[in-house]
Order: sequence, then structure tokens, then C-alpha cells
Amino acid sequence: MKSCPAHPKLDSAALLPGFAALLAEFTPQNRALLAERDRLQAAIDGWHREHPDFDAAAYQAFLREIGYLTDEPAPFAIETANVDRELAEQAGPQLVVPINNARYALNAANARWGSLYDALYGTDAINQPGVPAAGGAYNPDRGRAVIAFARRFLDESLPLAAGSHRDAVRYHLDSGSLKVSLADGSETTLKQPEKFFVGYNGSADAPSSLLFLHNGLHIDILIDPTSPIGGQDAAGIKDIVLEAALSTIMDCEDSVAAVDGEDKALVYRNWLGLMRGTLSEEVEKNGKTFTRRLNPDREYTAPDGSRFSLPGRSLLLYPQRRPLDDHPAVLDAEGKEIPEGISRLRDDRADRNFRFLPATATKNSRSGSVYIVKPKMHGAEEVAFLPTACLPLSRNSPAWPPILKNGDGGRRTPHFAQSGPPVSPPPTARGVYQHRLFLTAPATKSTPPCTPAR
Repeated sequence: MKSCPAHPKLDSAALLPGFAALLAEFTPQNRALLAERDRLQAAIDGWHREHPDFDAAAYQAFLREIGYLTDEPAPFAIETANVDRELAEQAGPQLVVPINNARYALNAANARWGSLYDALYGTDAINQPGVPAAGGAYNPDRGRAVIAFARRFLDESLPLAAGSHRDAVRYHLDSGSLKVSLADGSETTLKQPEKFFVGYNGSADAPSSLLFLHNGLHIDILIDPTSPIGGQDAAGIKDIVLEAALSTIMDCEDSVAAVDGEDKALVYRNWLGLMRGTLSEEVEKNGKTFTRRLNPDREYTAPDGSRFSLPGRSLLLYPQRRPLDDHPAVLDAEGKEIPEGISRLRDDRADRNFRFLPATATKNSRSGSVYIVKPKMHGAEEVAFLPTACLPLSRNSPAWPPILKNGDGGRRTPHFAQSGPPVSPPPTARGVYQHRLFLTAPATKSTPPCTPAR
């Protein structure tokens, strides 16, 4: 491992000793938290054995007595910074995929953009009466039904000042403004061009794609009159691509159980490949073999002539199966298994900050943040511990600001509290709802938009 210019202490000579020091400092605290879990569980088990006739008021009083329930906190707020737009501003689907399967992981990461034509043709979305089924060979009648559906979608999402997208015969730009020629010889534009149209590819006179922004999500109309589909379309449209899965949890606890050391090594290897942009998989489909890789970013020209890019992949989140539990992938100096959360914090901190990787590396977070999903937390002390365990890493690299965002996987549109200086969470009830309360804070919209402001 070469030393990073921004982090001179993060090199091969310092990595393992630093990791050992991290374990020595925080493993005892980790063990104490697990012991507290055992104490509470034993007390609760004993209470139920002694009280076969359940009394809710008595049970609540008991839980308060042993410290399982605490007083409601005063109102508080947790501010976050460097939160990506996918979590702070945009609303869209989030996928969960087993990370041990490289093909599935790549598919999910690449699901940031999807073909509307393929989705309509290959699913039952337009299986209304009179619409032919997909079948094996291409069905031109269903193809026409797909195109008609897509034109209605454009009329609803990107209405024209006059006429309909179904009558469009040409799309082009004139001095940065989108113009649409209709079959009757007239020319129109979008009803609200300043609100929707954000970019294009190709030439202004004959663009190969037109990019629009609607409700925070992008629509890309692909134009190619020489393609089999575009050649049959009056305006040369060959497809409409939609921004779809904004984020993906690369899962190793629900859809797959990564427990053994070999399991851990595999998911860590795949995760590192995703972060570096090097993960690939040979895929055989319909008798053909090809290599699946992460999609590149999408490049566009803005109406004013400037260039910009959009992420070609979902924003990826990494879950920790049971952050306080031990796992056998790494052993400490005494030969004991180390806590899950501490080991992954170090891995993430060392490997996931793309700002210091080569420019050719695939970028996950454009704000430089790391998103860790931490389920199965029990109490304020546990919630406070894992972010605090990141601090030695910040101390070792003062130029590296706190970037770890810890959140609960139960929310499919999560916000994340930021790891940084120790912040003791207020006392409240233990369990997953308390965990959400502490970690789901309003996110600061600090990441510059990927497209020109509209």
C-alpha cells in the first residue's frame, strides 16, 4: 500500500499497528456493551419467569428500574454535512442486493439508469386488453404499444407548449433552446423549458440525447435514426432512459448471511472492487458470454455549452450485520475474534474515500462520505459507541474530515448522522426505534447539484 499524499500516516507500515491500537482501545468498550446486553436479557428473562401473569404497568416499571427504558429526551437536532443528493434531496427507489454475488451487485449498482422501453415491453405494465403479450420473438404490435405509452409519459412529464410528443418529427437546439418540430409543420418547445431541459449530447442540430429533470429525477431521450427502433420512429427516438435506483444497500445480513471468515473475505473483496471500480464478472446469457462491469458516469452538455456529468451508478451503502458481535475474519494479538463494527470502520476508512484515489477510479460518494447501515442496535450507549470508535482515525489524519455516516437500514429513504466529535445521544428507550431517532437527523443539502441549477 502506498502512502497517500493527504494522509502520510496511512501506509503499509502504519496500517496494522494502527489497527492493533484501535482494537486495544475500543474492544474493551465493545465487550462491556455486550455484557450489558447479557445483563439486561438475563434480568428480563428472570422477570418473565417470575411473572407468568403479564402486567404492562409493572413490566414498564421494571424495565425502567434495570435501565432498559429511560426518560424521554428534550428536543434535539443532529446536523449533517457532505450528504449526497441521493439521500438529502432526491426521492427514488433503493435496492437491497446480496454483495457476495458479484453479478447481482453489479446489476444493482448499474440500475441507476434503466430503459423505459425495455421495462414496458418485458413486464405487464401495459398488459391492458388488446395489447399483445411480449412472447419470444419481437412483437411489433407490442412495440408500438410501448412507444405510445412512452409518448403519453412524455406529454405528462414534459408537456409541450403546443401539440404532443407523439406528433414530434424532430428535436433540435436553437441558441441553447430546445425546439420540437411537429408533423403538421409547426414548431414548438417545452411548456416550461427553463424548468425541465438541462442538457444534451451530440450536435445542437441533431442531438443524440436530450436530458430533462422532472421531480428531481432525470429523463434521457436517446435519438438514433439509424438504429432498428429509431429508424421506425418519426423523431428517431430509440429509447427513453430513466434515472431509477438512486441507492443500493450491498447486503450481507438479510438476503445473504455472511458469517464465516471465508464469507467475510468474499464480501470485503467485492465491496473493495465496487469502491475501486474494478469489480467485474463473466456472465453467460442466451448462449453468449460477456464481462459485466460498473457503468461509467454519464456526460452531457448544458444549454449554455458547459459540460457536466451525472453518476452512472447507484450510491452504495454498506451494512454491518451485527456491529458489536465478533467475527472470525480477523483475529487480535491474543488470537480472539474481533468486533464486526470496529474492523469494518477501519476497512471503510482506509479504502472508501475516493477523493484520494486516481481520477480514473469509479466514484461512489461525490461528497466524499461513507454510508454505513447499522441494524440491531440496543440503546443510546451502543449508538454513541460506534461513531466514537472512528475518532482515532481522524486523529491520525487531521486533514481527513469526518465523513462516516451511520444510519438504520429500516428506512428506505434514510438520512444519516455524521461521525465526528463525540456526541452523547439523549437517553431514551432502547431498541431499533431509539436507533432511528438518534441517527435519522435532517441532512444538510451541501452537495452541489450534478446538473445546472433549475
